Amino acid sequence: MLSLTGAEAILVDPRTVRGGDLHVARGVVVDAWPAGTAPVDLTTIDASGCVVTAGLVNAHHHLLQSAFRTLPGTRSVPMAQWLPTMAAAYGEAVVDPGLASIAARVGLAEGLLSGVTTVADHHLTWPAGADSVGIARATADAARDLGARLAFVRGAARDDPEEAATSAEAIAGALPLGATGVSADGMLQLAVGPAGVHSDGEATFRLLGEVAARHGLRRRTQANEQVDVAVSLERYGRRPLELLDEWGWLAPDVTLAHLCGVTDDEIARLAASGITATHAPGCDVVMGWGVAPVAALRDAGIVVGLGTSGGGSNDAGHLLADARLAMQVSGLVGPALAAQDVLGMATEGSALGLGRAELGHLRPGAAADLCVWDVSGVADAGVADPVAGLLWASPGRRPRHVIVAGRVVVRDYELVTADDRELVAAMRARVGR
Repeated sequence: MLSLTGAEAILVDPRTVRGGDLHVARGVVVDAWPAGTAPVDLTTIDASGCVVTAGLVNAHHHLLQSAFRTLPGTRSVPMAQWLPTMAAAYGEAVVDPGLASIAARVGLAEGLLSGVTTVADHHLTWPAGADSVGIARATADAARDLGARLAFVRGAARDDPEEAATSAEAIAGALPLGATGVSADGMLQLAVGPAGVHSDGEATFRLLGEVAARHGLRRRTQANEQVDVAVSLERYGRRPLELLDEWGWLAPDVTLAHLCGVTDDEIARLAASGITATHAPGCDVVMGWGVAPVAALRDAGIVVGLGTSGGGSNDAGHLLADARLAMQVSGLVGPALAAQDVLGMATEGSALGLGRAELGHLRPGAAADLCVWDVSGVADAGVADPVAGLLWASPGRRPRHVIVAGRVVVRDYELVTADDRELVAAMRARVGR
């Protein structure tokens, strides 16, 4: 059992802030200790001078790209140049379970140290003959060892449709999942998702959708980045969302990332479909794709989460930094977003996009994933609203403590579950950087 005491503010959910204490029993947030239970094994964490939030949920990442950051030829270049540069790097490094494990451990550790307790990893790189089950297991094992939650997305990017579906079927059979694609302990989830209509055709969307239906999996893809719209118009003479609708991929079990270039009519279409969305400004701004009209999406009733995307475009997996960026650039495309609303996107909004109603908030019954942010230092001096200050003040802020499923995985800014120096050394040994 665990108690956080004396917090300056607790962001219970995107609408509710209170102070005081927060209690955890058996990995779940509780109002008080269960009847008849004496908390003899109680661990107490002093949260005075701190803001407590739910653990952040990174709804769109490419963990493999953690091994390929700031590569020459990948910064501020068109997608047509970026893709072959990244592909050459993947080929030289050889994408296999070993590399997947190293990259995932680095990316997940970076996430935990910056307050991310759940990562949706949209894995898109599957070389011919690759051990797809081994890659999925290696990524899942990395998350388990570090104590992070993982939603592994068997993606596709120009893969043979039949091979992609066969691989997804094999992964679904190999991982310890329940009827909704989530493990019994809630630490592992599987989803499927082509890269987008710019990359994959109707057959890939249809076959992966059939795998999802058989196994109760969520579906995820990317849509309406600048390149997505351009390629869709050139190849099909139609916009991406028209195709996704026709192919059965505008539905409540689908999450669409990016959505930078959407019209008012398309927003209405998305809202009617029940999809959820993921905003990824740390990728979109860098790649020159623009800024998604998040306020308009939310006003239409669309649930919006937040993701970092991968190291090939956004070289950091620091979701709070991207939440700050999302807040700062929001006024360029509509009404500015409030800090508390953006924090809600980075927590409950992302969790709902994964179909995980138990994550992303701290109401009684929630999974005990939470972050303790020290706001007592000079960077927060003079801040009137400590919750808003999490974004406005102290860029690059990291949590003092991070707890996942009631287990402390970061204490006093240090990983408890791994030696980060060993993770760095393993990466350097494999890719020479």
